[in-house]
Amino acid sequence: MNYNISALLQKALRLEFLSAEEGLFLFENAPTTQLMYVGNAIKKLHVPHQKVTWIIDRNSNTTNVCIANCKFCNFYRRPGHDESYVTTIEEGYKQKIDETFALGGEQLLLQGGHHPDLGLNYYVELFKELKSLYPNLKLHALGPPEIAHITKLEQSTHIEVLQALKDAGLDSLPGAGAEILDDRVRRLISKGKCGGQEWLDVMRAAHQLDITTSATMMFGHIETNMERMEHFVALRQVQSEKPTNAKGFLAFIPWPFMDEDTILKKIKRARNQCTGDEYVRMIAMSRIMLPNIVNIQASWLTVGKATAQLCLHAGANDFGSIMIEENVVSAAGAAFRFTSDGIQKAISDAGFIPQLRNQQYEYRDLPSNMKQQVLDVEKMLVD
Repeated sequence: MNYNISALLQKALRLEFLSAEEGLFLFENAPTTQLMYVGNAIKKLHVPHQKVTWIIDRNSNTTNVCIANCKFCNFYRRPGHDESYVTTIEEGYKQKIDETFALGGEQLLLQGGHHPDLGLNYYVELFKELKSLYPNLKLHALGPPEIAHITKLEQSTHIEVLQALKDAGLDSLPGAGAEILDDRVRRLISKGKCGGQEWLDVMRAAHQLDITTSATMMFGHIETNMERMEHFVALRQVQSEKPTNAKGFLAFIPWPFMDEDTILKKIKRARNQCTGDEYVRMIAMSRIMLPNIVNIQASWLTVGKATAQLCLHAGANDFGSIMIEENVVSAAGAAFRFTSDGIQKAISDAGFIPQLRNQQYEYRDLPSNMKQQVLDVEKMLVD
């Protein structure tokens, strides 16, 4: 079908749902400047101010033991491997959490592998103990593939597993493991993980329980552009089904496949060929295709500061975390880092006001040692 670029962009500006075919036409034919303009305009409908949010948290791992065998992951170890581990309270979590609080953070992004011996009781007891030791700690933990794995181990249901974890202290569920929500792709890159439909069903269950979630996309490997658009449509549908009182997907984060030393690169000849222009276009398309998700995050960790700053003018309103610790994506070649001062300066240099947030996208006051810098930035932008 022959589509009209201007008509489709006007449809997007009215926050109407574009089909996957319409999205594909725009992505492959519309100029970057037009996509950026519309992405930015839609952003302003959702967040009509100059603030760009960011968060202080730590991405720690429960274990590196995993039987999913994802071909893009350099982090995991098979059961029994000499380098395999399960993190303990005394030797692992306490020091990491103490450091996080000392640096102004309040959240632990806690993920791991598909460990064949760690079932629901392990995570329930872990969450309870962490919350007992640190009552103010926010647990942004696991993800749909891990929930699906635990559900299979327990021969239970997504709802029952999520309810038990919520009762034990789970605050929100990351959108990890989405990759591309098409089973053709998933069979080739992450056969041991849940299929795309189960990933979506876990999120539906989380929303039924009013557990806040996020959504992701890892692109630029073996997927087609149409499969990217279908990924958007699937997420949008789940978001439209959420209960009225639930927040559902609070944010969407796309990032390019990091290929360094991965099996996917070696045996499937997949390469990270995502340019800065393509990433900016994907951020704009995220806004255009997901009009019912409020926050779009630019992945500075994988694309670097300059490209991420440009994304703030293409639809992104969030700069993510300073990531006190991150192991999985870094193991595949993501080498960028930010301090609290650095991330605020990057945001202000792009022409916006940095605003510290929590996982619920509620604004937080800065730790006292950071406040003066932000006041200076706001004065500069006003002047």
